[in-house]
Amino acid sequence: MVKVIPLAELRAKRAFVHFNRTELTLLLDLYARRVAAGEWRDYAVDHGPDRAVFSVFHHSGEYPLFTITKLASGKGSRGGVFVVASAGGEITRSGSLSEALGALTATAAEERRPFA
Repeated sequence: MVKVIPLAELRAKRAFVHFNRTELTLLLDLYARRVAAGEWRDYAVDHGPDRAVFSVFHHSGEYPLFTITKLASGKGSRGGVFVVASAGGEITRSGSLSEALGALTATAAEERRPFA
């Protein structure tokens, strides 16, 4: 015999953290600018019950240059905590994606600054 399970009930059990449309727009805008500059060439998006991760790569076969992670901030909350990290560790942590991405923009400006 087949048991019918309402989709709303199933979705409630399988909740996961994800980037909303506004957040994806911010991420992909930064990604497009860095691709145009020749710095980034590939990206990946992963999501799970406790985090969503946007990873950027210089080459697809390498480890990510940077990861932007959205961590769940609590039950019933739509917001999250954003963490920007590289292989060297955490760069910044913020309640706002715009602020967190600002650290990546500042990092890129420092890398392109000519020697004094």
